Amino acid sequence: MQTLDINEPGLPDLQFVLMVLALCSSELESLNIPESLRVSLFDRCWAMLHDEPPPTQKEERVLDLREGHELALQAMVDVIRSTLNERGIAVLRWDHPPSPPSQKSTLEALPLVERVQLLYPASSDNPDGPPERP
Repeated sequence: MQTLDINEPGLPDLQFVLMVLALCSSELESLNIPESLRVSLFDRCWAMLHDEPPPTQKEERVLDLREGHELALQAMVDVIRSTLNERGIAVLRWDHPPSPPSQKSTLEALPLVERVQLLYPASSDNPDGPPERP
């Protein structure tokens, strides 16, 4: 189970907003935000950057914050926190296994990837990452 504390996320504001909105636009059944609230949060943040209505297609519900302003970003953080806190949701919880890589490593990166795999061989307990150190 993965978690994200809404009030103390340990992330910069940009990453926090992108993470919450990605979760809201996902189809994760285990996320502890009701679907109607997910839609509302995304739509409210969308309206801060766009004059047109938010997209209805799931694949298009992505917020591009590269051209955003610091004021809009702070407003999104405030909207997310206040909305979730009003509903009694202080910590987001969801269950999602790690995803496989979406891209293959470049030829230049392969030697490094191979060295890391030698240092941290996959175990049956943790096939996608380095072993935990005692």
